[in-house]
Amino acid sequence: MTILLIPGLLCDAYCWQPVTDRIEAEVADLSSQDSISRMADDCLKAYAGTLQVAGHSMGARVAMEMARMAPDRVERLALLDTGIHPLKDGEAESRRELVEYAYEHGMEALAARWLPPMVYEPNRTKALMDGLTEMVLRSDEDQHARQIKALVNRPDASAYLPDIRCETLVMVGRQDEWSPVSRHERMLELLPNARLEVIEDAGHFAPLEQPETVADLLVPFLKG
Repeated sequence: MTILLIPGLLCDAYCWQPVTDRIEAEVADLSSQDSISRMADDCLKAYAGTLQVAGHSMGARVAMEMARMAPDRVERLALLDTGIHPLKDGEAESRRELVEYAYEHGMEALAARWLPPMVYEPNRTKALMDGLTEMVLRSDEDQHARQIKALVNRPDASAYLPDIRCETLVMVGRQDEWSPVSRHERMLELLPNARLEVIEDAGHFAPLEQPETVADLLVPFLKG
């Protein structure tokens, strides 16, 4: 059995450090693919046997796709700060504008623009924002473009969520404005075997904004 942690857009193992400090787990690499399905397929091929899977943001969309593709292998599923909706009106254009912005101004400028709205304002300490910025700078403009392409062409997970039968933990920061609590409540309505935990005083990066609270919930769940 493998515990697999899947990061989101422009994210890496840094986002999962509060969890990996406590348990042995693998962190997926989504830096080379340009579709959610390819990301899910690559994860399933990279790690044999049964899986306990947690995904954050885009990574949770990959985790859901893994559970759809291999329901016999995904034993537990944790979905953090994410969504199941298909593309919204105007979303493709706004995301492509960010891709162009990154190519024109560089990843540091992108980080300065993109990161602050993702973090609940009282949590925007220098240490956290510096850590998130350093993480973004480990990516490049091409990886950003690939991952945005994957998100723009993402599958509609709401169509198959009722078929995901494994035990599922849904988590979201109370102040997550990008993926609000209401979306996670909708996920709870569709998932047959799920519970919802709302993390107080946290935005979209809840695993880092409230690391102890998230790890206290997630680690026992993944350990089963």
